[in-house]
Amino acid sequence: MKKLKAIAKDATKGVNAVLNAPLTPEQTRQVEDIIEEAVIKALLEGQHRAVDATLNCPEADQDEAHKIATAIRKKNDALIVNLSSLR
Repeated sequence: MKKLKAIAKDATKGVNAVLNAPLTPEQTRQVEDIIEEAVIKALLEGQHRAVDATLNCPEADQDEAHKIATAIRKKNDALIVNLSSLR
């Protein structure tokens, strides 16, 4: 979770660097929150796509695909719980 916050802070610094006037502390916090939320949504979408990809494999591999999809979903659930506790 700390890495996601670091990514959001780095992106905010990048946004701030291209602006004509620096962001206020409140605007900085708001922009960080917006970027962090976007990163989280993108991460979750990537995980959903990974689950979908595992389920589109030959029938002979379906058992292994379901195991992989279940593992991805469990990690996804843990991520959501951790992110929820940070808010």
